[in-house]
Amino acid sequence: MLLVGVSLGIGMCGYHFLERLSWIDALYNASMILTGMGPADTLRTAAGKLFASGYALFSGVVFLTTAAVLFSPVFHRFLHRFHLEVADDDGGPKE
Repeated sequence: MLLVGVSLGIGMCGYHFLERLSWIDALYNASMILTGMGPADTLRTAAGKLFASGYALFSGVVFLTTAAVLFSPVFHRFLHRFHLEVADDDGGPKE
């Protein structure tokens, strides 16, 4: 939750100060980018477009990292449930 909140705050500040959007429109745009839906408003300045590009890349990394952290225990449990082991280079089970 903290990671999402900080990411949303970064996006809001960028849209508000670089594109001169109102706070509610900045929240809407940042939320849309953070969830992968895409920008809601047309960007008019070069700085705003550069920020939106970087923020979209950052948001993708945040999404993938969050998904990995949330689903890794489930995947780990899946491997244990079906007794799957990772093999060593010599073909034997890893200790």
